[in-house]
Formats: sequence, structure tokens, C-alpha cells
Amino acid sequence: MRWTDPRYDKVRIEQTKGGLLEDSYKWILDHPDFRTWRSEEQSRLLWIKGDAGKGKTMLLIGIINEIGQMTRLMRPTTDVNLLLSYFLCQGTDVKLNNATAVLRGLIYLLLIQQESLVSHLQVEYDRVGKSLFEGDNVFYALSEIFQNMLHDSTLPAAYLIIDALDECETGLPQLLELINQTVSVPYTRVKWIISSRNIPEIEQRLPLDDSGLKLSLELNAEHVSHAIGVYIDHNVSQLASIKHDKALQGQVRSQMRQKADGTFLWVALVFKELQIVQRYDILQVIDELPSGLIPLYDRMMKQVCKLKRRDPEFCRRVLSTATLAYRPLHLLELQILAGLQEEMPHAADLERIINMCASFLTIRNDQVYLIHQSAKDYLNTKAFDMIFPAGREHIHHNMFSRSLSVMSQMLQKDIYNLQLPGLLIDQVKPVDPDPLVHVRYSCIFWVDHLGEDDGSSSHSLSELRDGGQVHVFLQETFLYWLEALSLLRSMSNGVLAIAKLENLLRVSC
Repeated sequence: MRWTDPRYDKVRIEQTKGGLLEDSYKWILDHPDFRTWRSEEQSRLLWIKGDAGKGKTMLLIGIINEIGQMTRLMRPTTDVNLLLSYFLCQGTDVKLNNATAVLRGLIYLLLIQQESLVSHLQVEYDRVGKSLFEGDNVFYALSEIFQNMLHDSTLPAAYLIIDALDECETGLPQLLELINQTVSVPYTRVKWIISSRNIPEIEQRLPLDDSGLKLSLELNAEHVSHAIGVYIDHNVSQLASIKHDKALQGQVRSQMRQKADGTFLWVALVFKELQIVQRYDILQVIDELPSGLIPLYDRMMKQVCKLKRRDPEFCRRVLSTATLAYRPLHLLELQILAGLQEEMPHAADLERIINMCASFLTIRNDQVYLIHQSAKDYLNTKAFDMIFPAGREHIHHNMFSRSLSVMSQMLQKDIYNLQLPGLLIDQVKPVDPDPLVHVRYSCIFWVDHLGEDDGSSSHSLSELRDGGQVHVFLQETFLYWLEALSLLRSMSNGVLAIAKLENLLRVSC
């Protein structure tokens, strides 16, 4: 069940966003809708909705932390009669952007708090084995197990929280239907909080009658504005260039509050730019910055286009690759997939280019992340012509081709030097440095990139012919690829990749 651990996802997201300020979310705990949801038995669902960058994720992390103090999740040795389970969706990561992943995360956190609930999972697992977690019906199988857990007579009260439901890119209707079913059952002690952008599909499918409440951040602008003020005050105090100039700090606070337009992300992006601005230029820079997230993104993209020499092209290659990747990339993976090994053989060179991408990207523990789902949306739409001048298919094909090339070069027999071909995977110790770090992404997703144009383009047709790149790879590297997949604990991904490849062959023929 541990596809990902939502607890560590929460820590990573919280730290990536600069930490959680208590005064920026406390207001929600005293809001009438939240108090009604918490205290009244018939109130089973609270939907917190708001536009991009309004701080929904940090708001829900604050709620999770507050509720968690009274649950077994954060106090496992105490006898508390409340379970908490949550999942933070992220559209930029295939492990975090689908309904099946949400269910696995919710079930996993429930199981580690009340082990007796595993019996509902064990019955099905004993019957069908690992296939329970594979195939097209995995969501429906897990959905039935999940509902049985929620109806278990030993289950205490349970709070279930899902953030960024709009970033659930696969299976959202089915997930919303599942939420509907659990909310409509009168005898369960289960309550939900979900957050999302203002998406009509979500509103239409939620039970917002007697059992559901809707809390709009746009309609609570005063609270959001105060929270943003707290966030601005904190960031101003961190600006080294004006740390001892109280008068200038006050002017910066005033200007930022006027232009923030109720958007945390705007404030975060502006302060990132101010980190490298000289003290005497700070007010002028703030004055030149446009209000609103999209105008700010436009300005950021213009900055990229105005870079000198080959830097705009390098940024384009990095941004296009990061945008189309199915998960955040390691620096070494990005270097290969963007085709920058020759120009930037050292990680420091690539980091310099990433830092020139006008804050669209951020690096944490050598992993490269898009700063926000709204940034991905912007790069895929309004900045499309600049980021994908030859179309997305061209970048997908490059990522596919470079994946096959690097795997063919680097994969080999007994790559971990185990010298024991019959060793069980659980007996394999981590290798440092890991020879697979460059190719982890490629091993799992190369077929997905090939299939983005359904195998119908001239590129794909040539690759799928006898003697083409795929044919040669399967002839020469197939067994090494299987070995790498086993070491990556991703054999099921290999099975799916071959099934997708067979389908592409049928289409191309």
C-alpha cells in the first residue's frame, strides 16, 4: 500500500514552500463553516475552494497539523479515539496525481493507526495476491476495501483530508463518486475536508446539500488578506539587504500588500526575486512588478527570452523537459533528458541554468520541481509557442530517444556487482554511488514518451520498425533493463510498459 507516504510528502511540500506560519492559517479554525463541520454530526464534508496561489495547500497542512495533535497518527502511544488520514495531490507527479494513488495513501495512513483494519485488505490479497494492486480495476478493488474499512464497527471517528483535488488528473469522477458514497451513509463516523481550485466538475459532483459545506477563499478575502500580511511580514524580516532598515521594511510591506491581490504564490515569487536585488532598488523593482499571477508569469517568461547567447535555448530545453516529465526529475536525469550532457557536464552548470529559469523551477535535495501547478498550466498554454516551438511531440520524442540511448550505454549485467543472481530483492543493499541514478526515470517512462503521439507520427513509425531504435534496444539491452527494473522495485511498471508497447505496435501497423 505504501506507494508513497503522505506524511513525508507533507513535510517536503511544507519545507519547499518555506515553512508553515501559524498565524497564516489559524483563522480557519475559528471560521463558522469549519466549526460547523467539526461539531455537527450531519456535516460530513467541507470543501475549501479558491483560485491558484491562494494558499490552499498550506491552509490544509495547518488543519492537518492541528487535528493531528489529537489523533493516533501523531500520538501513536496514546489512547485517542480519532483517526486522521490525508493525501496531498500534485499534478506534476504521477505518484500523486491519480485516484488510485489517493486511495492507497488514505488506506495506508489508516492501517498504520489501526492495524486491525488490515483484515479487510488481507482477505482480498490472500485471494488474488499482488494482482490486487495491478490492472485497470485496481481503483475499484481498493475502493471496496476502503469502504469496508470505513464501515468497520471498531473504527473510531475518522477525518479524511484531500488537498488539490483538481490536480487528480486520472480517475477524478470515480474518486468524487466514492466521496459521495461515504458521505451519504448515515451511520459512519467519517468526515471529509477537500480543497481544490474553482472547478465546476468538482462542485457539480459534491454533495453540497445537507451534509456538505462550501468555503470560498474569494468570499473570505479579509481573512486571506490578513494571512498574506503575516506572510509578507515574515518574508520582509528575512530580507538580508534591509534587515536593519525599519523604515524601508515598512515601505516594502505596504507596497507588497497593495499588489499581492490575495495570492500567496505571487508574494513568494516576488520575494525570491528580491533576494538578489540591491537595497536601493527594492522599491523600484516592486513598483515595476505587475499584480496578478499570470501577468507575473508573463514577465518571468520575458526575462527568460531576454537572456544572452545560448541561455534562452538552454532554459527552453530545461523548462520543456521539466513540464512534460511524469514526475520531478533528479538533476542528473534532467541533464540527460534535456540533452545537456555535453554543454553542462557538471551539476553546477545545470543548476545555474535552472536558476535562470525565472523561478519557474526550484531545486530541493537534487530534485527539480515546478514551483506550482499553475506554472505547469501556464507553460503548457500561454507560453506554449516559446517553450514548445516544434510542438510537445518533438520534446516527448527527444525524451524517449535520449532514454533509450542512456539505458543502452549504462545498463549492464549485474550492475550492482552482487555476483549472486539468485539474491532476493529485499536482501539487496543500497549502492553508493548508485549507478542507476541517471536512468531511473528512463527505465520506467521511456514507452510513455514514445506513446504520447499514439505511435502515429513519422518519428514513432520509424522507431517501431524492424531494425529501429526500439528493436535494437530490446535485442541488446532487454535483460539488463529487466534487472534494473527489479533493482528499482518497478517490475510492474515494466509489465505495463511492454503492454503499452504492444498496443503502439498494433496502432502503427
